[in-house]
Amino acid sequence: MSATVEFAKMNGLGNKILVVDMRGRADKVTPAAAIALNAHPDTAFDQIMAIHDPRAQGTDAWIDILNSDGSKAQACGNGTRCVVQALAAETGNKVFTFQTVAGILNAVEHDDGTISVDMGKPVFDWDKIPLAEEFHDTSRIELQIGPIDSPVLHSPSTVSMGNPHAVFWVDRDVMSFDLARFGPLLENHPMFPERANITLAQITSPASITTRTWERSAGLTLACGSAACATAVCAARTGRTGRKVAIHVASAKPPGILSIEWRDRDDHVIMTGPAEWEWSGTLDPSTGSWARDQAQGAEAR
Repeated sequence: MSATVEFAKMNGLGNKILVVDMRGRADKVTPAAAIALNAHPDTAFDQIMAIHDPRAQGTDAWIDILNSDGSKAQACGNGTRCVVQALAAETGNKVFTFQTVAGILNAVEHDDGTISVDMGKPVFDWDKIPLAEEFHDTSRIELQIGPIDSPVLHSPSTVSMGNPHAVFWVDRDVMSFDLARFGPLLENHPMFPERANITLAQITSPASITTRTWERSAGLTLACGSAACATAVCAARTGRTGRKVAIHVASAKPPGILSIEWRDRDDHVIMTGPAEWEWSGTLDPSTGSWARDQAQGAEAR
């Protein structure tokens, strides 16, 4: 077995993704390798999407997802779009079915290059999100940051999109909040036994929302697909919008848009947006040492 595998540096609305080809191998990308890769500015990432041979009949691949701290992630919508783009370019196929720890994901690449991912059904039960306390209605839970009589953030909507999310509704520019300060406190709040992704959301019209997210185990990221899905679902559930919205990701560079539809007929959440290839190379999945493809330069670490 070769010590190295091929990988691509990609992004989904700026969400930094490493797509690693682990097909035909029995090993995995190790947490130590993930941490080493994230330590270098050229390979720093929000998620690693490691493509493994399929485990279930009827699927195209098993996707193992790692956060930048080496921990496992359950879902990554922006990363899934990057996997689709990479495999579509390789195979010519447009339709894919992936298996992850969060379940089965179906995806399709459209003629205009955008990619739709079926993120499945949202989960609202307090013990399945999960929350540490029982709430009959998880569309608004008791949680706040700041003074009791004038909280900075309060009463988030909570949901699982394969991973736990808390969405705080705000009435001003989401970039005006010190999310770098509040994010770690809320991610690790005792209310969230498995920690949570924290999103600030401003309703800008009945069909559009602006968001910014502190991502669990990754921190401030330029975009988070599952958070966009969580926000759209929670907005519709609380009557703030309809079931199809444009999510304007304020922190994306440049700011970008994800189209989210919470389908009536089956309650599945469909996310549509772009993916972008940046460069490719090889890496050691055990140590994280890497080299850029020679055609793109000889830099190696």
